[in-house]
Amino acid sequence: MKIYIDFDDVICETAKHFIKLAKMLFGIELPYNEVQFFNLQKSFDLNDAQYDELMRTAHTPENLLAYEETPDASGVINKWIEEGHDISIITGRPFEAYEPSRRWLDAHGLERAPLFTVDKYGREKADQAWSYGLSLEEFYKMIFDFAIEDSPAAFEHVLHFTDCTVAVYDRPWNRQCAFPNKNFVRCGSWTEIDELLEETQKKKPLR
Repeated sequence: MKIYIDFDDVICETAKHFIKLAKMLFGIELPYNEVQFFNLQKSFDLNDAQYDELMRTAHTPENLLAYEETPDASGVINKWIEEGHDISIITGRPFEAYEPSRRWLDAHGLERAPLFTVDKYGREKADQAWSYGLSLEEFYKMIFDFAIEDSPAAFEHVLHFTDCTVAVYDRPWNRQCAFPNKNFVRCGSWTEIDELLEETQKKKPLR
C-alpha cells in the first residue's frame, strides 16, 4: 500500500517540546492536555512577536534533533517497509528544516523512509525554490491508500486522495473536531494504527 505519514506529533512529540520552549522563553506553563488548538499561538496565548520567536527557536537544528520519538513509531514504520509498503513521510515544516528533519529520521532508524516537505499551510514565500519541497499541486498528484495525520488543518489535503483511509493520531487539539467522513478513524497509538492498516489491507489490493 502507498502510505502517507505526517511527521510532527505522529512520528515525534513536537507539541511536548513546544511546551518546554514556551516555559523557557516566556515562563508559560501549559499542561499537555490543555493544548486545545493546532494553532499554537492561540493555545499558548502569544502575541505575534512571541509566536515568531517560538517558531524560530523550535525550528533550529538543535531543537529539531531533540524531539522525542512517539512510542513505537519507527518500529512500526520499519515493519511496514519490510512488508513491502511504499512509505512517504510528508511534513508541513518549513522547507529549510529539511536537513535536520532528515538527520532526525536517520538517527531513529528511518533511513529508508523518504521525506517530502509540502507547503501545507501557505507559509513559504512564492519566490523560494527548494529541490526537496513540493507545492500543493505536486502533492495532490501523489497517490495514497492510507494516511496518518493529527492536524485538523491538514484534513482538507488528505481528502484529495481517493478512497484513502486516514488514521487520526489522537491528540488534545483534534478531540473536538468532526471528521470529514467515515474514512477518518481515531487511533491512540502506533499499535492501533498498525491494526487499522491490517484491516484496510483486507478491503483493498496492494498498489
